[in-house]
Amino acid sequence: MSLRDSLDLIRTVRPDAGTAAIEHEILAERASSLGAAEQRVVKAIAALAAAVDNREAPLAEARQVVWQYFVQRELVGFRRHNDVIQELNIPREVLAGLGAMPMSPKR
Repeated sequence: MSLRDSLDLIRTVRPDAGTAAIEHEILAERASSLGAAEQRVVKAIAALAAAVDNREAPLAEARQVVWQYFVQRELVGFRRHNDVIQELNIPREVLAGLGAMPMSPKR
């Protein structure tokens, strides 16, 4: 029996064999990466809040990491950001630089 025949037999008996572990690893990596991106947002927002005189660099950094975080959220399926905007207390000046504003709740 060849290797290909063995793989075909395994797929016939258990079609999900081998892929479940990989899919689990992919989901874990996505969650970890998204968590790391969120932490970068938290740090950038804190640095912006601490900036008193020269806010241009911290503002630019905050806009960059928030944009990256939003893109990453969208890649994993989260299309709406209203909750994290409120939860992370992302300032309007950061959002305005992205071309994004928090949407008002639907009535």
